[in-house]
Amino acid sequence: MRSTQLEIIPLSKNIAERFEKGLTQQLELLRGGVQPFPLTAEETRIVEDIRARTREENRNNVTRTMAYWACYQKHPELHWALLAHMVSRNGGWNMTDLHGDLLPHLIDSDQVEHLFAFLERANGLIFQDAYPQLLLYDESKKREKNLFHLLPHFNISIWMVPVWHEFWTNPDSTALTIALIVNEQNYIEQRIVQKGTFRETVLDKTLFKAQGWMQLNQIAFPFWSPSAEAGSPQPRLAGLILENFADLAERIALGKGLYAVLIGAPEVLQGVLRFAASTPHTGSRADYWPHLFTPIQKAPPDHLYQERLDGCFLKKGSSPLYSPTLETVWPDRPLLPVEPGDWFQDVETPMGYMHPIEVPQTFDLTRAMSEGLNSIELAILAAQAMNVVR
Repeated sequence: MRSTQLEIIPLSKNIAERFEKGLTQQLELLRGGVQPFPLTAEETRIVEDIRARTREENRNNVTRTMAYWACYQKHPELHWALLAHMVSRNGGWNMTDLHGDLLPHLIDSDQVEHLFAFLERANGLIFQDAYPQLLLYDESKKREKNLFHLLPHFNISIWMVPVWHEFWTNPDSTALTIALIVNEQNYIEQRIVQKGTFRETVLDKTLFKAQGWMQLNQIAFPFWSPSAEAGSPQPRLAGLILENFADLAERIALGKGLYAVLIGAPEVLQGVLRFAASTPHTGSRADYWPHLFTPIQKAPPDHLYQERLDGCFLKKGSSPLYSPTLETVWPDRPLLPVEPGDWFQDVETPMGYMHPIEVPQTFDLTRAMSEGLNSIELAILAAQAMNVVR
C-alpha cells in the first residue's frame, strides 16, 4: 500500500539530548544508593488507588485492551495508549485462535496451554507496568501537578522518570511513545524472553520458530479505506510482520514501525479510530472480519475439518470459521508476582533507539493475513489426509 503519508516521524534532537542528560543523572543517583522520599498521606492514597485500578483492569486481555482505549479517548496526546490498544487486540485474537476452528487441528492441548500462558503473561506484564504510568499522568492532569516523582513507588524503571518529567513540560507524543516502546520491550526481556520456562515451553520450540504459519508474528490494524468500494464486506488490515520475537532490537523496531504506520498514514489512523470506536474488543476475529469468522461454535471441536476458504472469502455454502470470544474459552488468571529489578543499567544502548522513524512504504497486511489463513487450512487438510489429525 502506498498512500498520502508522512515519510518520517520526527523526533526533536533537543528532547533526546535532555533525555540523555536526565537519564545520566538518574543512573548516578541509582548507583549512589539514593532512595525515593517517603510518601505523604496524600501520595499514599494516590499510589494505593492506582495500584487497585491497575489490578482491576488487569483481569484479562479484554479489560486491558479496553482500558488502553479509554485512556486514549481521555488523553489523545498519549499516542502509545492507542498503539497499545491495537497491539493488545492482536494479542487477544492470538489467544482465542488457540480454541478456534483451525489451530486445534494442528497443535495439542499442552501446546495450547503453553502458548496461552506465554501470551497472557506478556500481555499482563506490560499492562501492569505501563498502565500505572498512564494513570499517574491522568492524576497529574486532574490535580494540575507533576506527580512523576511517584514512579519509583510502582517499580517503574528509572528510564521513564526523566521521560515523563519532559512530557509534562513539553508534551511531545512521539518522544514519549518511543520511550515507552523501549521500556516495555526491555521490561519483558528478562521476565519473558530470557525466562527459562518460556524458552523451554515456547520460544525454543520448532513450533514457535515457525510462528509465521500460525500468524503469531503478524500485527494487524483493521481499518476502512476511504478508497474502498462502498459496501465492502471487510476492512483492510495495515501492519507489519515480526521475524524474530526473541530479538529485543527487532521487537523495538517493530513497535516503532507500527507506530509510524498508525500515525504516519492518515487513512490508517482515521480508519483505526473508526474501528476502535465502533467495535468493542471481544477477542474474536469476528470483531473485524465477520464475513469470515463467527463467535458461535456450529460444529463439535473434534469434527473433521472441511475446506471452506477461497482466498479472503468463504466458498459458497461454507459456514464461517469459529473464533470465540475470550471470556468463553479462557477464564481469568491472577497475575503471578513480577520479578524485581530495573532493566535500565546504561544510557547509551537504549538511547540508540531515540531517533526519528521512517514510515514504512508497504504496510497492507490484508493479503498476507488471508494467505496465512489459507496456509493453515491446507496444513489441516494435509494432516487429515495423512491420518495424523488430532
